Amino acid sequence: MSRILRVVLNSRPGKNGEPVPENFRVEESTLMTDLKPGEVRVRTLYLSVDPYMRCRMNEDTGADYLSPWVLSECVDGGGVGVVESSRHDAFSKGDTVTSFNWRWQTRDVVDGSRLQKLDPDLVNGHLSYFLGAVGMPGLTALLGVREKGHLKPGANQTMVISGAAGACGSVAGQIGKLDGCGRVVGICGSEEKCRVLVSELGFSSAVNYRQGDVSTALRESCPDGVDMYFDNVGGAISDTVIAQMNKDAHVILCGQISQYNKDVAYPPPLSTETQELLRSKNITRERFMVLSYMEKHEAGLLQLSQWVKAGQIKVLETIVNGIENMGRAFCSMMTGGNIGKQIVKISD
Repeated sequence: MSRILRVVLNSRPGKNGEPVPENFRVEESTLMTDLKPGEVRVRTLYLSVDPYMRCRMNEDTGADYLSPWVLSECVDGGGVGVVESSRHDAFSKGDTVTSFNWRWQTRDVVDGSRLQKLDPDLVNGHLSYFLGAVGMPGLTALLGVREKGHLKPGANQTMVISGAAGACGSVAGQIGKLDGCGRVVGICGSEEKCRVLVSELGFSSAVNYRQGDVSTALRESCPDGVDMYFDNVGGAISDTVIAQMNKDAHVILCGQISQYNKDVAYPPPLSTETQELLRSKNITRERFMVLSYMEKHEAGLLQLSQWVKAGQIKVLETIVNGIENMGRAFCSMMTGGNIGKQIVKISD
């Protein structure tokens, strides 16, 4: 037996409530050191916090593919770690591995069938990138743009991204540029984020939704209207963008973080006015789920890796140290405290 630290769900946010760090609790536990056949002992290196996890804090996630976290049990999500010992033929000591259901623990013993082996060369040794730009957020950006954006290179189209300084939005905007978009405009929540999007990531312009009139700023940034909208936030911002979309445009419905603390169905209902705009302008707005394109994940990750290694996609991360800070990191991410992917580093 060995001692470990783990994070459990201490309480659920109230109905229509914002999560607080106290919803999570760090506790000591023990881990069996003897492995059964097929088991692997791993040490956690990095853990991910993501907007979808807010749904898992509820008794009903509102999505059939997401199970709720159980009170007083260890929570889980995306993680990367290293194999310390193995009784599974596919894994050896020292292997880098990942899982979508990595428990928030400093160490764990898991069934090897739940793990995927990673090649550190794909990210030049930056293993946290597997939880961001060369992981699920990157795939979501790539496949969202390519499967739902209907981008036409050379057509001088305009793409708008909300939540543009987050893990997914920051990559989606860069992919829009790489795939031939004429103008890429990001919407985010601070002047610092606006500066980063334009000066570091190559966005054409950026709008701070917390400052001034968003509609006016968007019209100035998108004089020819909006052809594609990568929607990460929903709510009033999305209504504003959709009002300026062109005929036959496309909404890439990726996330609705502004609505996750509300007791509403997903995707959240739209106003009558916005629904009428979508209908009259023939704007497509279909729910996008990256898990629906599993057959394209391998090639997509390889493409993302090539772009990152070549410097064509720049990776932004906000890294917090220590498993004791998981709750704070999650709540900060939910209120826009991160630039790029929010990562928690657990060990070296």
